[in-house]
Amino acid sequence: MEQRKPAITQGNHKPGISTRVIHTSRVLFESDPYAPVVPPIYRTAMFHHPREDAPLIRGRPYKYSREDNPTLVALEKMITELEGGEDTLVFATGMAAISTVLLALLKPGDRVVVSREAYGATLKLFEFLRKWGLNVVLAGPDNEEIIYEASKPGTKMVFVETITNPLLRVANVPEIAKAARESGAILVVDNTFATPVIFRPLEHGATLVIHSLTKYMAGHNDVLGGSVTGPAEIIANELWEWRRMLGTTMDVEQAFLVARGLKTLEIRVERHCRNAMYVAEFLADHPKVLQVYYPGLPNSPGYELARKLFPPGMYGGVVSFRVKGGKEAVMKLFKRLKYIRPSPSLGGPESLIAYPVMSSHSTMPEEERRKLGITEDLVRLSVGLENPEDIVEDLDQALSAI
Repeated sequence: MEQRKPAITQGNHKPGISTRVIHTSRVLFESDPYAPVVPPIYRTAMFHHPREDAPLIRGRPYKYSREDNPTLVALEKMITELEGGEDTLVFATGMAAISTVLLALLKPGDRVVVSREAYGATLKLFEFLRKWGLNVVLAGPDNEEIIYEASKPGTKMVFVETITNPLLRVANVPEIAKAARESGAILVVDNTFATPVIFRPLEHGATLVIHSLTKYMAGHNDVLGGSVTGPAEIIANELWEWRRMLGTTMDVEQAFLVARGLKTLEIRVERHCRNAMYVAEFLADHPKVLQVYYPGLPNSPGYELARKLFPPGMYGGVVSFRVKGGKEAVMKLFKRLKYIRPSPSLGGPESLIAYPVMSSHSTMPEEERRKLGITEDLVRLSVGLENPEDIVEDLDQALSAI
C-alpha cells in the first residue's frame, strides 16, 4: 500500500476517528494517582455514598453500579465520540437497549412506524407492545413507503435500520428524518450493520442511534451489549431513569471488552468491507448462486443511495445470497464449509454464515417472509477478517459440491 505523505496542518487539523476513540476516555482518569493508560475495571456493586467530594456523572454522584459505573462511563464517552452525539447509555444487550427506548418514550395509543424488514426480535418486541395499546405500523421495505408513513400527522416514532437484515437494503435516513420532523416524530436508527465508521445517523437528522455492541463495535464474538446515543436531555433523564429501574445496565467486564474492541473498529470495518466486496463479486459470478444482495454491487437496488451516503468502497461486511436447490442445498453447503462457521451472528473476525428462516426471522410468519424475499434458499454471510482468497476458496469448494 502506498504511504500517504504527511500534510502540513497549520493548526487546523481535526483528529481522525481512531485517534478520538482511543484517547476519549483517558480524561476521566487523569486525576487517578496511578494514571492508568487503559481505563480499569471497577468491579464493585456500590460506591462510598454520600460523599461531598464525589465526582459527578450526569449531575449525579456514583452510588450503585446499576445506575452508573466508571468503566461503563468510559465506554459511553467513546461511543458518544464515535456517533457524534451528546451522551450515550450502554446496556446488557442490543435488545435491552431497544426495549428501554420503547418503554421510556412511548405510551399506549402512540403511532409508531417500523421498517418491515427490521431484525426479527425487534419486530417481535413491537408485536408484544401492540398488546399494550401501541399503534404499530409496518412500512417498507422500500424507502418511499417508510417516508410516506413517517410523514403522517400523529406519528410519535419512526424506527429503521441503516442497512437491513438480511437483504441489506439501505435506509434513506436523511429523507426519513425530514418526514419524521414534519410529523413531529423522533427517528430511531439501528446502526449495527453500518457502524459509525460507515455512517453516523445523528448527522443526518436521526434523534437516537442504537447499536448491538455484540457485533462490529466489540468485534470479537465474545461480548453481549447494546447502546443508545442521542441528545443529553433524553439520554441523561428519561432513558437513564428507565435503565436504572429496568436493570438493563451492562456488566463492567463486558464494557471493558467492548471498549478494547472499539480501539480497532476503523481498521476492522475497513477490512470487513474490502473482504465483503471481494466475496460479493465472486458469488455474483458463481453458477450455484441465484442472486447476491450487497449494497456495493452496481446492480443492487440500494447501490446509488449507498454511494451517496457511505464513504467510497464502504458498504458493510455482510453479504446475503440465494443458493440454487433451496433448503436442501443450503444444508449441504453448511456441512461442507471448512473455515466459515454456521452461526446466527456477525461482526467478528470469524466468517459466520446464518440461515435467516431458522434464526433472525424464524418467528416471522412464512407469508410475510416471502413478501420480503426471505426465502428458504437465502443465506446471510458475515464476512470475517480471514484472507479473502481463503474465504472464497471455502465457499467455492462447498458450493461446487452441492
